[in-house]
Amino acid sequence: MTTVFSIANGLGVAAPQGDLMASTAGAFREEFVAWFAMAGVRNVVLDLSLVAFLDSTGLGALIALLKRVSEHGGDLSLAGLQKKARMALEITRTTRIFEIYETVEEAARKVK
Repeated sequence: MTTVFSIANGLGVAAPQGDLMASTAGAFREEFVAWFAMAGVRNVVLDLSLVAFLDSTGLGALIALLKRVSEHGGDLSLAGLQKKARMALEITRTTRIFEIYETVEEAARKVK
């Protein structure tokens, strides 16, 4: 799994590419935490449009990142969820704790 990180208009965007599961979630989380510490942004959108599968470990990583960003006074939003990843969030009712947008552009308009 690779992740592309960017900043546009003060909003951080992290775009993991590949499945977010037990074998990849730890490295993704560590990479995100290191980037977030250096990026100097408060709010972040996770562009999950290239994440086809999300297991419980991947879900745990998303929750940990939400906590990390929140502890620094920011918001972590999700965008571009594919069907299986969205289903994992809906089954676990985690859709209640994340702001979810169809696209990164929509999230950028609503998250400042």
